Amino acid sequence: MPVIGTRCHELRIPDGALSWRLMYHVATDAIVVLDVFGKKTSTTPKAVIDECRKRLAMYKQLVAPRKGTRNAR
Repeated sequence: MPVIGTRCHELRIPDGALSWRLMYHVATDAIVVLDVFGKKTSTTPKAVIDECRKRLAMYKQLVAPRKGTRNAR
């Protein structure tokens, strides 16, 4: 889902009248699940997209190398 960020995707799981959505990001070393929710309409709520963007930014901030620190590996 480019609307959230690069390498972000949506998995759709039909379940009767409800459709489950799993929003995720494919990183080089992990699959990051951004949100899982059920929906009945064809559009993704803006609040869900905003929350996914926020979570993706938080993930990228946590894994980004810090300036001035050494890698412990």
